[in-house]
Amino acid sequence: MAEKNGAPSIKDEDTYQELRKQGESKEKAARIANAQANDSQNPSKKGGQNPPYEDWSVEDLYERAQEIGIEGRSDMDKDELIKALRSH
Repeated sequence: MAEKNGAPSIKDEDTYQELRKQGESKEKAARIANAQANDSQNPSKKGGQNPPYEDWSVEDLYERAQEIGIEGRSDMDKDELIKALRSH
């Protein structure tokens, strides 16, 4: 980002200010506001969607817990894995 007087350049000031009012950090608000102002980016479009954890198999939940390093996963049942994944 280009800077003026040590401050980052904000390309969509209204979006930036609204995000700051919602409690977002300066960095995150600037990143989102600038992405929305850039025609080559589509920050409002969602990526792929996974089904809810309740629809996952225990094996898939375990693999995901392993990927993100949840300790004690081998002793957890499906409900415990879901709770651990959601609170991570």
